[in-house]
Amino acid sequence: MSVGEAAAANRYSVREEEGDRGWDVLIVDPSGREVWRRACRTASEARMFASTVRQHVYWLSEEKFREYYRLAAPEG
Repeated sequence: MSVGEAAAANRYSVREEEGDRGWDVLIVDPSGREVWRRACRTASEARMFASTVRQHVYWLSEEKFREYYRLAAPEG
């Protein structure tokens, strides 16, 4: 599978979110459900880490992405 094919096949998304105690990076599964969260101290740290995760979404198939981040397979 080429990098482009992996990107087309991976439907996970990543976002940064400001909370009461700082920033979080979230992984959202194809159904729109939050499945992973990591706390960050600053917006800059969250943006940098989210960028790395987005690269993994682009490079990896959904199966490899779930394996890397230890995510459960989607239900259904």
